[in-house]
Amino acid sequence: MVQATQEVGVEVGARPRIQVVPLRGLPIVAVVVGFTAAAIAGNWRWALIFCHVVGGALWTAIDLFVGLVLGPIIGRLSIPARVEFTARFMPKMVIIMPTVVMMTLAAGFQVALQLGNLQPASINHAWLIVSFVVVGVMAVIALGILEPANIAVLFELNKPSPNGERIAHLMKRFIYTAGVTGAMQVATLVIMTRVGSR
Repeated sequence: MVQATQEVGVEVGARPRIQVVPLRGLPIVAVVVGFTAAAIAGNWRWALIFCHVVGGALWTAIDLFVGLVLGPIIGRLSIPARVEFTARFMPKMVIIMPTVVMMTLAAGFQVALQLGNLQPASINHAWLIVSFVVVGVMAVIALGILEPANIAVLFELNKPSPNGERIAHLMKRFIYTAGVTGAMQVATLVIMTRVGSR
């Protein structure tokens, strides 16, 4: 117990309990989800394009920033510094990433449906299929790997004796997979600009 505690450089009881899901952010999530649902239900093109573009831009920017900028920085920090950063950063990611992924995919599918791009005869049909594959892989990574790693880190930090090595391992997984999805985002940008220009 003492060894694990010293490993992360945090005294037992010194850190307040981390809120895994930051409740103050939930009203913002509710507004975003509600707006996206209303845009889909009303089939409002401007709102759908807004949700898709804003969601996609945030998803791309976050992935690239975390994978290419934060990743190398965090990798060089001491374990106590990683723990401190993680305790502040990861709870926000718990609500940001699922919301952004949902907003992007739901609105994007509705836009493609509205514009007829899902019809086999559409000149954009092949590009959309490639896009679905790329975005599907990114969604699986974001929700199936990144989010569980994120939550596992937060639960580890809430233990009386957090295991610094486990936190470091989970953070590496988070950073590497964010980097992979960041690279895939570049492919998505190429596809989307190609579709938008036709």
